[in-house]
Amino acid sequence: MNAEKLAKLQNQVRIGGKGTPRRKVKKAPAKTGSGDDRKLSAALQKLNVQPIPGVDQVNMFKDDGKVIHFANPRVQAAANANTFAIHGRSTEKELAELIPGILNQLGPESMAALKQLAESFQQAQGGADAAAANDDDDEIPDLVENFDKAEIKEEEKKEESA
Repeated sequence: MNAEKLAKLQNQVRIGGKGTPRRKVKKAPAKTGSGDDRKLSAALQKLNVQPIPGVDQVNMFKDDGKVIHFANPRVQAAANANTFAIHGRSTEKELAELIPGILNQLGPESMAALKQLAESFQQAQGGADAAAANDDDDEIPDLVENFDKAEIKEEEKKEESA
């Protein structure tokens, strides 16, 4: 082959047509999340769940003292199957963060966790108070004599002078 024929062939390059290889199509991976949601909703429909309106928050108490907190969830229930479905964003919070608003929701297990929390808080406060008391003691001198005896001596001096 000479250079002229080679240059001529390069200029006449065909894209597509007879004898060209096919391009491979890249397939996007299937989203399994939507499939799971469909399966879940189908299972809930079989249980005949009913939506519960007006639920502001849902709290699930864990054994380690933490709380799974749902703000404004969508709640569905099937009373005959004793099943509740809660849809929404959840956050995991410490029990101490939610204390004032959830006291009426606490059961016996959670009350025990609350007592432990209160005891640890008191110990922490007690330790801080003891440390503060120790700091104050450094500035105040120790008592040398009894005030009652000094008061009696002052009264005797007043009686003698009178």
